[in-house]
Amino acid sequence: MPKVIIIGAAGRMGRRLVSNVLNTEGFALAGAVEYAGSPELGKDAGVLAGEAPCGVAVTADATPLLPGADAVIVFATGGVMEVARAAAEKGCAIVIGTTALTAENKVELKQLAAGGARIVVAGNMSVGVNLLYKLVREATLKLGNEYDVEILEMHHNQKKDAPSGTAVRLAEVVCEARNWNYEEDVRHGRVGMVGKRTNHEIGMHSLRGGDVVGDHTVIFAVNGERVELTHKASSRDTFARGALRAAAFLQTAAPGLYDMQDVLGLK
Repeated sequence: MPKVIIIGAAGRMGRRLVSNVLNTEGFALAGAVEYAGSPELGKDAGVLAGEAPCGVAVTADATPLLPGADAVIVFATGGVMEVARAAAEKGCAIVIGTTALTAENKVELKQLAAGGARIVVAGNMSVGVNLLYKLVREATLKLGNEYDVEILEMHHNQKKDAPSGTAVRLAEVVCEARNWNYEEDVRHGRVGMVGKRTNHEIGMHSLRGGDVVGDHTVIFAVNGERVELTHKASSRDTFARGALRAAAFLQTAAPGLYDMQDVLGLK
C-alpha cells in the first residue's frame, strides 16, 4: 500500500489529491504539508478536502514524515526542489506536477535520478492529456506538413499564465515531429493586418473565463478538410488520478527520471 505525502495539501489541487488518496484502494495518506504560516496548519487534511476526519494534520515540514512514506506528490509551485532533495535522500519516490521548474531545476532532477532517485515529472498528469500528446504526434507525422496547425486552449479566469503549459507541450510535440523550433515557429495570437497565414507556423490562442478547468484543441486544417483533437477536463480529479498512477508506477520502477508517457506505456 503506497503511503503518500501531499505537498500543498490545502490548495485547490492539494485538496483533490488528499480526497483521491483517501478514496483510492491501496493508498494511504502519510502526510499533508503546507507553507509555514498557512492558516490551515494543524487542521485535519481530510476535513479540508471535504472528507471525514482522517487523523492527518496539516504541517509545515515534510522532512519528519518522509521515513514513513513511499512517495511525495508535489503540485505546489514553491519549495519543489527542497522537497525533492529531501525525499531523494530518504529513498522516497517523487511525483512533480508543476510547470514552475527552471532549466536548472530540471538538470538537478536528472542528477538526483542518476544518484538513485525515482521521479516522475509532468506539467499535466491527466491520463487523457498524455494520450492526446501521443495522438497529436501521430497525426502530425501522418497528415504531413501541408496541414496548418492551430492550438486553442481555455482555462478559468484565475489562471495567470498563458499559454498553458499543456498547450506549450502540444506545440512542442508538433515541432518535434516536423523538426521545427518552438521559439521561431509558434505564433501567439493575431491582431491587425498581419497578412495571410504562412504554412510554416503554429497558431497559439488562449481563452480565459469562468471556472473552466482546462480545454485543449489541436486543429489540423487543409483545403477540403479539418481534423480536430480535443481534450476537456471537467474536474481536477483527472490530474489527481494521474498523479496516483505515477506514484504507483514508481513503487516498482528502477531509479530514473520519468514522465507520464512512461507511466502509461505510451513510448
